[in-house]
Amino acid sequence: MSTPEHQQSQALTKPTFSELQASALLESVFGLKVTKIQPLPSYDDQNFHVHVPGATKMSSGPQEYVLKVNNTESSKNSDLVEVQSHIMMFLRAEGFPVATVHPTKGGNLTSLMSIDSGSETKSYLVRLFTYLPGRPIAQVPVTPKLLYEVGRLAAQMDRSLEKFHHPKISSLHRKDFIWNLKNVHLLEKYIHALGQSKSQEMVDWVLERFKDEIMTKLSHFRECINHGDLNSYNILVEPSSEASGDPAYRVSGILDFEDMSQGYYVFELAITIMYMMMESKDSLAAGGHVLAGFESVIPLTAEERGALFLLVSSRFSQSLVMSAYTCQLYPENKDYLMITAKTGWKHLQNLLDMGQKAVEDIWFETAKSYMAVPS
Repeated sequence: MSTPEHQQSQALTKPTFSELQASALLESVFGLKVTKIQPLPSYDDQNFHVHVPGATKMSSGPQEYVLKVNNTESSKNSDLVEVQSHIMMFLRAEGFPVATVHPTKGGNLTSLMSIDSGSETKSYLVRLFTYLPGRPIAQVPVTPKLLYEVGRLAAQMDRSLEKFHHPKISSLHRKDFIWNLKNVHLLEKYIHALGQSKSQEMVDWVLERFKDEIMTKLSHFRECINHGDLNSYNILVEPSSEASGDPAYRVSGILDFEDMSQGYYVFELAITIMYMMMESKDSLAAGGHVLAGFESVIPLTAEERGALFLLVSSRFSQSLVMSAYTCQLYPENKDYLMITAKTGWKHLQNLLDMGQKAVEDIWFETAKSYMAVPS
């Protein structure tokens, strides 16, 4: 599942398969009969939660799957979708709680479906994933321990992907991909959606600082492959078996690899901090707990630490500007599109009002407190 934060160009067509059509597709492409099917929330793709009766001749795996139909624009980039699918399988083999890709009847990871819509033929890439158990982290109480685990898992995932190789891996260099933090400057094309307001003034300030202080230092950051969207609906949790007293949870699933791109370790951390701040009662301290978990695997350099405040502010800006822009294009989806905006502006305002030093003091001191605790 993804939050409503994916750019949807006017040329893009979101799939609109009915449940009956999706069931027929599942049987024709994957050879599976559906006993139950229901749509899952999505923005520019289409997802279905499907149940099949018992084991199949091709697999003795789970009886629940997620059928994913990519939008028309994503479906044109089959190389990128292929790499994303192989990354998921790689991470699963490495022990991460990631869905596996169920092959088609022909043994392929994807199938391109061409649909005649009358005036034109539209093509959609189709994949089938195993269904992961758990609830989105947005639906449970977020504790410092869980925040630490999320930060640690983000770093472990990026570190593991250092070993990933694929002949089409260059497709992850998505030059103008709006959700790569390197491309924050592209928000200038969409900032008009905010109008003349305090919100625009805040984003303008972030953009100027980003150009001066981040774009000039990218060569100092360590590169890696980023998941790029570890938000509170893409992280699933289950009750922990070690729970005693207050409810405790552990991560049981990582979803949505559609925003993967070549990036930097500090990008992954900043994105994760931003989303976890949104879910925490003590939002500023949350950044320190995530940071501690991340640095237990990948300690940041001085340059990376110095950029963290501005990168978190930049991710808030990306999310909030694009939500406002897409809401203008698709007002019927306003409630869904504005999930982040409900509290996001308040968080960004708070960060900027406090200033970099005060926020860093909280993050770094919180992270430092973990070093004094014996493991």
